[in-house]
Amino acid sequence: MKRVKKPVFFIIAALILALTYTSVFGVYTQNGDTKNTWIKGAGDIRWGIDIRGGVEATFSPADGVEATAEQLEAAKAIIELRMVSKSITDYEIYTDEANDKIIVRFPWKSGESDFDPEKAIEEISATALLTFREGNSYETQTVDGAGNPVYQTPTGTTAENIILEGSDVTEAKPVMQENSTSGNYDYAISLTLSDEGAKKFAEATERLKGKTISIWMDDIMISAPTVNAVITDGKASITGNFTAATASELAAKIQGGALPFALQTSNFSTVNPTLGMKSLDAMVMAGVIAFALIAVFMIIIFKIPGFAAVLTLVGQLAITFAAISGYFPFVNSFTMTLPGLAGIILSIGVGVDANIITASRIKEELGTGKTLDGAIQKGCSNSLWSIIDGNITILIVAIMLIGVFGPSNILSKIFGESTTGAIYSFGYTLLVGVIGNFIMGVFCSRLMIKSLSGFKPLRKKWLFGGADK
Repeated sequence: MKRVKKPVFFIIAALILALTYTSVFGVYTQNGDTKNTWIKGAGDIRWGIDIRGGVEATFSPADGVEATAEQLEAAKAIIELRMVSKSITDYEIYTDEANDKIIVRFPWKSGESDFDPEKAIEEISATALLTFREGNSYETQTVDGAGNPVYQTPTGTTAENIILEGSDVTEAKPVMQENSTSGNYDYAISLTLSDEGAKKFAEATERLKGKTISIWMDDIMISAPTVNAVITDGKASITGNFTAATASELAAKIQGGALPFALQTSNFSTVNPTLGMKSLDAMVMAGVIAFALIAVFMIIIFKIPGFAAVLTLVGQLAITFAAISGYFPFVNSFTMTLPGLAGIILSIGVGVDANIITASRIKEELGTGKTLDGAIQKGCSNSLWSIIDGNITILIVAIMLIGVFGPSNILSKIFGESTTGAIYSFGYTLLVGVIGNFIMGVFCSRLMIKSLSGFKPLRKKWLFGGADK
């Protein structure tokens, strides 16, 4: 067996402890009355409606306007875009076409103290601003709940040069157009502009032919097409790799920015949690006790491999908390629901199983009379594919749950939007937990075991599960 240097154990253990501390407690500084967040911790997690409750708001057209079904769907698309951009995955949105209403449910923000529903709906109810801008420069890039890139905050020329606003677009709809190159019919979005919008767009397309005109909703870039021709008749199209669903979605967002009416909040109320924070505290306490019992069991039965397993399980939990709270700059914060907690528990079970398989294989090899180094090498090798097979199966299930029940729910018309947050939350935490298990339970655990086996006082077979003392 190729020896792993002794300091490796201490380096990995220090990294695990540092990640655990910062992912739970975060890193903050206080400047007078201003609190600066450098690293988000568990206190920044946004809890779902089922745990902490939330707000139910009903929106309707202002000034007595009677909206069409298409206009209501466009307004719904805008609100959903706001939810996704704020990483609110536990939400429900319905349209009531008979009464021209949109009903929205979403959880309280993290740190909310006065629980004022009127104040809470300001987060999503402000008027959305649609703009067409020169170029596609942006300040930050994140990902939404479905893992798609989100480009935010225009900069430079893109921030300064607004070509069109939502009021310049009179119609946006999905269409099928013949591709002049392949002869096939592809999905696209057809735009019709007002007279004033047509003049501005003609000047812009002539000046920017071959360059990009990006489309923004508030400060989020929703598309960045290239200008292929000068457009003077006020009729444009956005082409690209669209499907029927994505073309309809983008058309709804663009049309939504040009709604002929404003939305008003007709009523709002507080939604009580089905579980509650006290129950959550009880669950956390039960989880801590269960984890302590597992740690004792692992150490008593498997000795040093069990000790390494406990540390890596702590690291796996830390990775999960970090992925939920927004700890990593490339991963948005996430709304934690009760099914999400179930996903964490299941992933920890998967992590325990992975470590037990490795430790058991090492114990079996020691029982056949192999040397310590040979048993560790053979045990790690023999257990690897068993662990990978089990984890890959769960990984596929988690990815399917996220893909089917994510913010862009492809089965909403069958199961309804209410399934989105709950099932997606379970899939998300399960996926993160399995990835954490690959990092900690498969990679780090083995390095730690091999590193510890290099210390002379620890080179005893019984400390690795063998019978020889």
